[in-house]
Amino acid sequence: MPLSMIEVGETKAVLRVTGRDKVRRFLENLGFVEGAEVTVVSRISGNLIVNVKETRVAIDKSMANRIVV
Repeated sequence: MPLSMIEVGETKAVLRVTGRDKVRRFLENLGFVEGAEVTVVSRISGNLIVNVKETRVAIDKSMANRIVV
């Protein structure tokens, strides 16, 4: 299921990151790598603030849809 469907407060592990090479590399540089624990902190208009590798990251809905948990 995509990260965009996870409820606030839930923690899930990243299974894979989809998309073009450039997008996958960008998300991997932010910490969204296979096996990383991701916690949704808040959701505003479909955009997410998440904790990944002890860092808060804001991503839009289209990017969240590329992260499979």
